[in-house]
Amino acid sequence: MTQYNLTHLDKLESEAIYIMREVSAQFERPALLFSGGKDSIVMGHIAYKSFFPAKIPFPFLHIDTGHNFPETIEYRDNYTNKINAKLVVGSVEESIQKGRVKEETGKHASRNYLQTTTLLDTIEENKFDCCIGGGRRDEEKARAKERFFSHRNEFGEWDPKNQRPELWDIYNGRYNVGEHFRTFPLSNWTEMDIWQYILKEQIQIPKLYFSHIRKCIIRDGVILAYSNHINMDETEINNAKEMQVRCRTIGDMNCTGLTESTASTLEEIVNEVAQIRSSERGTRADDKRSETAMEDRKKEGYF
Repeated sequence: MTQYNLTHLDKLESEAIYIMREVSAQFERPALLFSGGKDSIVMGHIAYKSFFPAKIPFPFLHIDTGHNFPETIEYRDNYTNKINAKLVVGSVEESIQKGRVKEETGKHASRNYLQTTTLLDTIEENKFDCCIGGGRRDEEKARAKERFFSHRNEFGEWDPKNQRPELWDIYNGRYNVGEHFRTFPLSNWTEMDIWQYILKEQIQIPKLYFSHIRKCIIRDGVILAYSNHINMDETEINNAKEMQVRCRTIGDMNCTGLTESTASTLEEIVNEVAQIRSSERGTRADDKRSETAMEDRKKEGYF
């Protein structure tokens, strides 16, 4: 008798495809949050497989702070064109110009926190009723509280104590006018799962994830890429040096911590991740603002 055995990656992919199709079935105007990072790339790949040979039935949504790595924006545009996906971009710069948010000042200024207002404005403008995110429970303690279907109220706020039960893979996507949902198909994935899946599927990813030589500064123990987007003092400018690094997670240039690494292939990245005992979010400067930085932002409407 023929045996059909699924690997753990096959099971995770099947679960994510099921969530994608549930979102498409239950919501009228969903969107997939796409940053050009590894998790959103895997989501894009799974969305493509979920509806092939038909076109992906929802647009990709990117909240552009204006302080992204140039390589990320280049990849975003090339990837969405490659799979023929519609791309919607919300601009933090436009939010600043309109007076919707105020630019932070000082040495540790970042636009990462300002994304929340731009995201909620873009959701309202496009009448999106569900945004598919790439959050994983192993990333950070606030994300560990998320359900697959995460309800947001009319202000876009998240209440972790008021979420709906999810029994037997049954998801309740009902909402009142003005409310919406965030869904997380990769909730049960780990960082290792993501890299093993990228290796298995041979998915093209931004070169930032591979080891490269880059001019960097070290701030509060975090390696940051030297950039005009970072407010550096004279000491940091004078001590900037070239280092062999790569990204474990990609965000704004002023908050994305780099990792010293020689991993230049997918196989080497998988082997490196297998030996790391710290969370990838541990290199993010924006998560170090307070113990509850991520949860506070999520409650206000963050990804």
